[in-house]
Amino acid sequence: MAATEDVAYVEHPLLPPGLVERRRYQLELAGQARSEHTLVCLPTGLGKTTVSLLVTAERLHERGGTALFLAPTKPLVTQHAEFYRQALEIPDDEIVVFTGEVSPDDRGDLFDRAQVVIATPQVIENDLVGNRIDLADVTHLTFDECHRATGDYSYVYIAERYHADADDPLVTAMSASPGGDGEEIRTVCENLGVGNVAVMTEEDADVDEYTHDTDVEWIEVELPETVIEIRDALNEVIEDRLEKLKALGVTESTSPDLSQKQLNRMRGKLQKMMDADQSEGYKGISTHAEVMKLRRAVELVETQSVDALCRYFERQRQAARSSGASKASQRLVSEPKVREAMRKAESFDGTHPKFSRTRILLAETLGIGGGERVIVFTESRDTAEALTEFLGEHFDVHRFVGQGDKEGSDGMTQTQQAETLSAFRNGEFEVLVSTSVAEEGLDVPEVDLVLFFEPVPTAIRSIQRKGRTGRQAAGRVVVLMAKDTRDEAFFWIARRREQRMESELRELKESANEIQKELPGEGGNDGDNGDDDGGNGDDDGGNGDEHVGKEAEGDYDGDRQPGLSDFTTGSGTPADSSDGETPEDGATGDDNDEERGSASADSSGGAGEEDGIVATAERDDGVEIVIDQRELDSHIARDLSTREGIHTRLETLSVGDYVLSDRVAVERKSVDDFLDTLTGGDRSLFDQAGDLARNYSRPVVILEGETDLYGARNVHPNAIRGALASLAIDFDVSVLRTEDAEGTANMLETIARREQEDRDRAVSVHGEKGSKTLPEQQEYVVSAIADIGPITARGLLEAFGSVEAVMTAEKDDLREVDGVGEVTADRIREVVASEYVR
Repeated sequence: MAATEDVAYVEHPLLPPGLVERRRYQLELAGQARSEHTLVCLPTGLGKTTVSLLVTAERLHERGGTALFLAPTKPLVTQHAEFYRQALEIPDDEIVVFTGEVSPDDRGDLFDRAQVVIATPQVIENDLVGNRIDLADVTHLTFDECHRATGDYSYVYIAERYHADADDPLVTAMSASPGGDGEEIRTVCENLGVGNVAVMTEEDADVDEYTHDTDVEWIEVELPETVIEIRDALNEVIEDRLEKLKALGVTESTSPDLSQKQLNRMRGKLQKMMDADQSEGYKGISTHAEVMKLRRAVELVETQSVDALCRYFERQRQAARSSGASKASQRLVSEPKVREAMRKAESFDGTHPKFSRTRILLAETLGIGGGERVIVFTESRDTAEALTEFLGEHFDVHRFVGQGDKEGSDGMTQTQQAETLSAFRNGEFEVLVSTSVAEEGLDVPEVDLVLFFEPVPTAIRSIQRKGRTGRQAAGRVVVLMAKDTRDEAFFWIARRREQRMESELRELKESANEIQKELPGEGGNDGDNGDDDGGNGDDDGGNGDEHVGKEAEGDYDGDRQPGLSDFTTGSGTPADSSDGETPEDGATGDDNDEERGSASADSSGGAGEEDGIVATAERDDGVEIVIDQRELDSHIARDLSTREGIHTRLETLSVGDYVLSDRVAVERKSVDDFLDTLTGGDRSLFDQAGDLARNYSRPVVILEGETDLYGARNVHPNAIRGALASLAIDFDVSVLRTEDAEGTANMLETIARREQEDRDRAVSVHGEKGSKTLPEQQEYVVSAIADIGPITARGLLEAFGSVEAVMTAEKDDLREVDGVGEVTADRIREVVASEYVR
């Protein structure tokens, strides 16, 4: 141990001398995390990342291999990479960053060469599903902001794969706020395979010397009379719609202040009515959608700004004009009281009182108080834009928002985000106006004031935001609340949840030993944590999974139920006599076996090319299933990737969702999607069936869902029979039914094994989407105008004769065409004749 100016530093072969301050609480936490899978709970700003760094350094020094560090956002990944490159005596090129901007084709080699990989979880998930990377040699896996490890979030799948695949696994999970109650914390631990909980609070003596008091105060503001009038007008419409829902028996309350939980229950009752094919349910769900839209409008005018409400109204107008507009949107913008509220909002020339109070607080902090930096948090991108402009008249202000572009607002690139934070740290400007993107874990510098433009009702987010202050000196947190609005409700909800979380963490700390007995994997890091959970699919392979493998080997047991593979017809049947005879069957593409993807993949980690690929792959060590990357939204790809003997590969497929051999490709549709094809005028299913049939000799459509095909919608049974007959007779497509995603995965595995093991067929991805005919291209161009749709497009082309004539037609002439009213005609002329302004 070395000391400089009374500060001691950690000494380690992989840590530069004089860099990592020796803090007893960090060393204690790292000591626990080094020996077993551990959840590290530590207040924001007190060095959770340093704890993980200490464990990583020790594991790499002792055992070698690779350390994998996962963080939920690209800015966090970039920040952690910078820290690790400074803090580890490892060549910079062996500490690599994985985000969607790194080509999938490059990531496999980079992963194999790296000592430390820092990545977003979605990219790692995709690479695992696509078999681009292997976790066998990963000796330390860190889950940053681990409270996200619930439900379908990528952390859960990655943890399962890690415990199943790694030779010597060790997990460190980190969060300042792991959950709102004990049950949530246990869920996070179970999902990550964590058996030890290490908690430090600000009350611990070792931590206390590094923290300072943070005063939290809330300030009420009064709404102007005009704003109240706008709100009350909207609330009257909400009450009217709730009266209609009350008449249906789905609610007792008609108060516009009813909770989200009540609204969710209401929707559940309406859904049951629709499932029973009661027409009142369909009307009710549309009315419910109106209520949700109106509540959002009320929330904006009460808690954000009138300007934000105006932008929201304009988006609703645009939605109501589109050809596929919902009745809820159309009724909303045509309701007289809503139209009156719109007029008042558009004529209002003042600002929300929160704006002026924000300016006063900044003046007090940066002027009178001599402060240097302030962060203002807001829920709304629109409000962030407006605040940046408003405060910029008096202060040096920069915004900090996410990367996605939204209507009326450009996002920030990763480079812009990094440059903005760097400038803020260096004192180049004094006020950062941020949406939620800066809440979690970003190394935002010590600030004098954290201002909540509105309360947030989630305890985790509130704690994260307040963690931006009070690290090196006493800080201040202010919450602005509009009096007698939803702001007050959100504030008290957040306050109760925070108090409950603090209480739970204290109890968790006090009773850690007892709680750990309830968690998986107690007693060390020997890799057993994932086994009981069926991490590799061995124990979870129900619905015939286990005997599928036996059938493939011909080990049929007469005492069990037969599987699909038992019903093969034999090599002499007509089904086999043509194998390899047709171009589709024989074209395995051996001269083109290179995987091809885009050099600039998107955040999903896929190839990103819309036109798809042509590729060939053969495996000698198992069954391969090629999956279209757009299928990652379902559980099927994850499920298949965990099954023994199944190798999954991700591609952007031109044809089909799954390729199971050189002759079998599968298009998956939910029952609802299938019925939408029959009722909504969307013929894409039949286009896809045609593409399948042109490129594969054994095309398959899987209809997924337990819904009764003939009773789910008000669709005539003969229409359904006609569609199924068309698929079978016109396109020679086999239509199979499955109950759910697991059933679909089982079916895909069974067919793939039958094709590749029983029939010794190779996997070949080939084919292209059928090119559109000239009339189809013309219909496509015209239908894109103002979202008028294909039917109206055909009517216009039949009336005017060409795309050019449609484009130059006068409004009165357009209105002569069936399906084109005044609104549609106006919109066509507006789109065609308006000047292009970006």
